[in-house]
Amino acid sequence: MAFLLGIDIGTSGTKTVLFDEKGNTVASALQEYPLYQPNLGWAEQDPEDWWKATYLTIREVLHKSGVNPQEVKGIGLSGQMHGAVLLDKDNNVLRKAIIWCDQRSAAECDQITAAIGRERLIEITANPALTGFTASKVLWVKNNEPEVFANVKKILLPKDYIRFRLTGEFATEVSDASGMQFMDIPKRQWSREVLDKLGIDRSMLGEVYESQEVSGKVHRSAAELTGLQEGTPVVGGAGDQAAGAVGNGIVKPGVISSTIGTSGVVFAFSENISIDPKGRVHTFCHAVPNTWHVMGVTQGAGLSLKWFRDNFCIEEKRTAELMGIDPYILMDQEAERISAGCNGLIYLPYLMGERTPHLDPNAKGVFFGLSAMHEKQHFIRAVMEGVVYSLKDCLEIIKEMGVDVSEVRASGGGGKSKIWRQMQADAFGTEITTINSSEGGALGVAILAGVGVGIYDSVVQACEEVIKVKTRQNPDQALHAKYQQFYSIYGRLYNSLKKDYADLAAIL
Repeated sequence: MAFLLGIDIGTSGTKTVLFDEKGNTVASALQEYPLYQPNLGWAEQDPEDWWKATYLTIREVLHKSGVNPQEVKGIGLSGQMHGAVLLDKDNNVLRKAIIWCDQRSAAECDQITAAIGRERLIEITANPALTGFTASKVLWVKNNEPEVFANVKKILLPKDYIRFRLTGEFATEVSDASGMQFMDIPKRQWSREVLDKLGIDRSMLGEVYESQEVSGKVHRSAAELTGLQEGTPVVGGAGDQAAGAVGNGIVKPGVISSTIGTSGVVFAFSENISIDPKGRVHTFCHAVPNTWHVMGVTQGAGLSLKWFRDNFCIEEKRTAELMGIDPYILMDQEAERISAGCNGLIYLPYLMGERTPHLDPNAKGVFFGLSAMHEKQHFIRAVMEGVVYSLKDCLEIIKEMGVDVSEVRASGGGGKSKIWRQMQADAFGTEITTINSSEGGALGVAILAGVGVGIYDSVVQACEEVIKVKTRQNPDQALHAKYQQFYSIYGRLYNSLKKDYADLAAIL
């Protein structure tokens, strides 16, 4: 029997999953680590925490499964996108990694736009300059920590730092590299023009592979630390969103995914490159060779509900602990008691600024329409509905670009919630489905590893073999009409507050 290992380096933790060649989960392990926020809007993590979580979870999975390491035929890496891991000449990490949700680099986005030109930047990188992307983070270090930048020899993404620790190779792959803003997206290669104009040496970046290609093999010291067999192939893998899309079967036209993790993502497959000239959604290389994807991102999706849970749901957490269940189950039950629209309470989920459709790092979270009748369960449902409205923002732009939407597959932690899925069905007016696996990114990169080592013929063939629809939830048309009314107000609130957001940011 052949086995495949999927490693997903997320924001809250690293999850390692061992699969058989049918895509069944054999064993899994999760190791969490902290997020550092030294200033308002900043977000950093220690790459050593990722590596420790990786080797500990690999060891745990191998121990739990009892699988002979020689039977693990390939490894795939998924990871949080856009982070900046900076190494010196001795391959030491120079500073904590600035990660995807960090908002400090607004001035550097202006610098990038001025250096390249907004239209030309979108033409090459398929996106406007964003605080979330790696390029602006690297320029922030160059501008604000010149003593650090002077020692930078390599710039890696989070999962590619783990690749380096496993294999000794400096490499990346097209889907994750797309989010650095150093890449020519139509040509699927580094852009010499962008690098030259931003003063970034090409030698600082790793080699670019297609996602299913073998990029290196586990070296001896990593094998000793993890328990893996030395020489086990490691494929390119994918950024977390492309990996999750493969793990969700988003590898053909018509089927899109709606993912609620820390961030929220609406993801659509495209056989040809399609770029929104307004830059409201991202176009990246997909993990399927010679294809692309369109992706809308909302920064504070699951993050919003977690924030509310941790600060205002202490009773639910304590009760859930006594009952041995997840506190989100109790929160779901509270939300179910409230009718759609929360009696006029509307939440804007901009806790970490926003990407789609506003591209505004100054945006902040808001509860609107609050009255004396509202209780905690109204707030829980309002947070969930606000996240759904933000996902609908993404979906509407994707439809506007001419992308066919015949089925929406829910995934991520929020995809496990039946009420949250039904809210999406009702607000979108579209059937929401789930599939037979909830492993998402880990399954996606395991599939890529299986293609890379010859277990599967292609990514599409592997997905057809492994992934099956499990549940279907149809929209309630009466609630869809009701949600449309609230969504219209939700959409106007940002424009009403835009100047206030900027004025507040100037004070802070």
